[in-house]
Amino acid sequence: AARAHAELVRTLDATPPAYAHVPLILGEDGKRLSKRHGAASVLNYRDEGYLPEALLNYLVRLGWSHGDQEIFSIEEMTALFDIGDVNKSAASINPEKLLWLNQHYIKSGNTGRLTGMLEVIMKQQGMAVEHGPVLTEVVEVQKQRVRTMIEMAVQSICFYKDVDCFDESAAKKHLQPEILEPLVSLQGQLQKLADWDNENIHDRIRAVAEKYNIKMGKIAQPLRVAVTGGAVSPSIDDTLRLVGKQRTIARLDKAIDYIRCQATS
Repeated sequence: AARAHAELVRTLDATPPAYAHVPLILGEDGKRLSKRHGAASVLNYRDEGYLPEALLNYLVRLGWSHGDQEIFSIEEMTALFDIGDVNKSAASINPEKLLWLNQHYIKSGNTGRLTGMLEVIMKQQGMAVEHGPVLTEVVEVQKQRVRTMIEMAVQSICFYKDVDCFDESAAKKHLQPEILEPLVSLQGQLQKLADWDNENIHDRIRAVAEKYNIKMGKIAQPLRVAVTGGAVSPSIDDTLRLVGKQRTIARLDKAIDYIRCQATS
């Protein structure tokens, strides 16, 4: 193809450009990249929750390097790229590297822009984001812990939709009879809170943990399962604050009933 282009340029009596080849991109198995290796286009990556700057950063590093630097802004790519630094050998796809880059760009991303992206995803999933915490606050908490925007959306559903059931393994491990009394006590303490903020929530959890002589994690994890349905969420203080007071109290009712039913079955 390069030879044909050169002939065409000469025919037009123009100065031919310098031609160069970049290395092939291979799959993780070392074979030529194809659809069976994953996403077929950049649009697939967008739909899977990847940021465009993460994908661009990843692609520019396939077969090219600049010392040990991994993170490049577009301005740095433009200023630092030199065709002489392109490797001759083929480059292999590394999904974990792309996820790492995407996580970096989410962490450092503009909250307002990420909020707009999350809102689109949540609405596509049928979530009424107006009936819950301000979406910007959710992004501020979640952006430090997720690797893709889809992951952020999935882990944020509990803030907008009631918990219909508990994750089976999480409930089996954490919603046990011995935590029933501490949870009932904590529910009463949380119900009395006038200011629903991180500091007050944390103080009530800590007080109940001290009352029953248990570590914070021993009550925080059952509490997390109770209000989110699973064992993974932001810090327990942030989680309860975003879930909201009334939803937290109502979900604790369900968890308490669940423990009582398990104890008598």
